[in-house]
Amino acid sequence: MNNSFFMILMTMLIPLIMIVFGWLFQHGFPKDRNHFLGYRTSMSMKNDDTWRFAHEYCGRIWLITGLVLFAVTSFVMVLTMNSTESFKSLISGFLIILYVIPLLVSVIFTEKALKKTFDTRGKRKLQKK
Repeated sequence: MNNSFFMILMTMLIPLIMIVFGWLFQHGFPKDRNHFLGYRTSMSMKNDDTWRFAHEYCGRIWLITGLVLFAVTSFVMVLTMNSTESFKSLISGFLIILYVIPLLVSVIFTEKALKKTFDTRGKRKLQKK
């Protein structure tokens, strides 16, 4: 039973981290551009405007994705509750590997949004009406 609890906790960790950081990014964290913490790509580091935009955009994706992954993972964990330890381990491992996809996709979408909103120097493009 102790091993099952640990497995569930580890499987839920990535969605929980996505929810927490998604919320934090949307609410202005981290405040200043830095090379240690936050969404750091060459485009997001251009200036404070691109930094804020990237964090708000990526934060929205992470928050929504984290909530969906948390719900799906909870459902799957409940379904596998009476299964063998090896089957639970297999499912947990699969889910953890699967979590990589939305993390990568969030970077692709955020970079596309940055390129659509800003020019290569980090200045906002004029919005067409």
